[in-house]
Amino acid sequence: MSLALETPQPDQHAHSTRLVHAGLALSICTQLATSLIMQGPTETAAGDAIFQLHRYSGFAALAFAFLFWMTLVFRRRGTAPSALFPWFTGERRRAFAADLGNHLRTVVRGRLPAYEETGPLASAVHGLGLLLMTTMAVSGGVYAAQVWAGLQSPEPDGSVAMTVHFALANLVWVYLIAHAGMATIHHFARSASLAKMWRFKG
Repeated sequence: MSLALETPQPDQHAHSTRLVHAGLALSICTQLATSLIMQGPTETAAGDAIFQLHRYSGFAALAFAFLFWMTLVFRRRGTAPSALFPWFTGERRRAFAADLGNHLRTVVRGRLPAYEETGPLASAVHGLGLLLMTTMAVSGGVYAAQVWAGLQSPEPDGSVAMTVHFALANLVWVYLIAHAGMATIHHFARSASLAKMWRFKG
């Protein structure tokens, strides 16, 4: 069988994919921004208004992450789930390794790798990003549920869920900066338009 994956189409993404992508991206960005300046809860005081925004944007992120997974299951066009998570078949792993090698060789030559929206490397990176954002949202949601149920102090010390949440926070920053940075570079290199994923008409 050929290692070639889906051929990009002019209208690759369904509207449902664009909507949940936008919702997840905006809620995660709100989470990151508020985390820099919020005052979290203590045993004797609730968190400030910025913490409340952080909390509710976290609930939004959890909802959009769930909707994203549902969209992957039911959508009729877009990158196949097996391309987003290529680790389970030899064919997909070989395609990923070959594409990664091609990108590295291109970078070593001082050139910008060609943009291929549904290429093995890009698809795998998107899949890892979805897993990362989902884990971040779920860990925060578990912590909130534990506090509401009286199983956890409002202070995050000792919470396994928040230990995971804090540990992944820097990775989310790295992913967001790298993902948005590469998208911006390709946009100005005229190899891919930022408007493509953020267009909700047509």
